[in-house]
Amino acid sequence: MEKLRPIAFMLVLIMFSCQQVEKTAPVIENKAPQKSMAQFKQELTDKGFQIFDYVDEATKDTVIMQQYFIAFLKRGPERSQDKAATDSLQELHMAHLGRMYEEGYADISGPFGDDGDIRGITIYNVPTLQMADSLANLDPSVQAGRLEIEVHPWWAAKGFPLR
Repeated sequence: MEKLRPIAFMLVLIMFSCQQVEKTAPVIENKAPQKSMAQFKQELTDKGFQIFDYVDEATKDTVIMQQYFIAFLKRGPERSQDKAATDSLQELHMAHLGRMYEEGYADISGPFGDDGDIRGITIYNVPTLQMADSLANLDPSVQAGRLEIEVHPWWAAKGFPLR
């Protein structure tokens, strides 16, 4: 039994030395310095956005409200396109909306679920009504008369997600 102790000891040492030790690289957070509320507000107003702020009584946080523009895409006067033309216009329409989102002009778009005269909406994140109207009117479906645009100013809290 005395002869087995050194072997057992060696086996235990080997067992522990063979265990893999997970080594993880230290996490280095590369956070940019946060802007002050005054800097953030100044940046928005410098870009031409209309804003105001208020203090949320429950959280004591300052909430910045920004003016956006909501474009209603309505059934247009020219709806007589054949299926091939309609399909082509729909592809071009979707590409236009994708481009508006990718370039940062639109924050969200979507169709309505009924078959009413208002077909869908796009919320434009631009400083002026004229800019939102111009961008919305670049839509190939609008240019073809299949859709028409009605744009309204709309206020929402900056940075709040849909739920």
